[in-house]
Amino acid sequence: MKRLSLLIVLAALLLGACAPAAPEPMTLRLGLLPILETLPLYVAQSQGYFAAEGLQVEFIPAASAAERDQLMQAGQIDGLINDLVSTVLYNRDGVRVVIVRFARTATSEDPAYRILASGDSGFTRAQDLAGVPIGLSQGTVIEYVTDRLLQAEGLAPEEIQTVAVPKIADRMALLESGELQAATLPDPLSSLALQAGARLILDDTAHPEYGTSVLAFSKAVVDQSPRAIAAFLRAVEKATVEVNADPSRWASLLSDNKLVPAPLMGSYELPAFPLASVPTEAQYADALAWAMEKGLVTTSATYAESVNAGFLP
Repeated sequence: MKRLSLLIVLAALLLGACAPAAPEPMTLRLGLLPILETLPLYVAQSQGYFAAEGLQVEFIPAASAAERDQLMQAGQIDGLINDLVSTVLYNRDGVRVVIVRFARTATSEDPAYRILASGDSGFTRAQDLAGVPIGLSQGTVIEYVTDRLLQAEGLAPEEIQTVAVPKIADRMALLESGELQAATLPDPLSSLALQAGARLILDDTAHPEYGTSVLAFSKAVVDQSPRAIAAFLRAVEKATVEVNADPSRWASLLSDNKLVPAPLMGSYELPAFPLASVPTEAQYADALAWAMEKGLVTTSATYAESVNAGFLP
């Protein structure tokens, strides 16, 4: 009898040892600026879509792109929302981040960036800005979009003058006071500037290929946690579909996370967010070419190394 009991115990122990271990919880940390393209992520979190995919997702707030980049460099976040120019800069000395999805794109109806003139400048068209200092954050997607939009309107590179005003709040205040005659601002802050009296000169609705932002993860996370990234993107896709289907439903998330300026709440119309897709090779090549023209990089990782569509649902 004792021998039988012992055999039963041993059998139970062996079965326990052979049983598959419970999968480790998949955790991702994202550094997020208070920008509109984060809305589908907040929706996925609030609606439980990440949890349904077996994911634990932590949002780590960043007050500026510089702070976000510091978090990534320190290994304190796994992913971020950035852009093609930022990706080229990240990957100039080797692959550090990999784009896995668009976060936002300009469309023919909804701009992502606007070049504005002060209300009393008298400027009405792109040619009026030849030789006029345009306030922006230099070496960024803002400057890239400014250059490409003005060049598309016929301005020569030497006619495009810029002045560094890195903080958007400062840029808006100087534009409103007339101390800056022109500035480039992202939506929806550009909508607020228009409401305050700024004048629209140009936006990226005519060239939506330039006004984009992306979701990217560190190369290490892409290599080590492909299941987590695929699960993350499935949840984001579900949330994006819901946001596009009923934009008015998410007012509290917009307000709570300060994604739309308070004076615009109630009147601002959400743009359509892109469904599962990544930048084209031509878009990446143009951002790289611009960064090289500006002397920001001498080389960078290839498109195939920097963009991976394989995780899209």
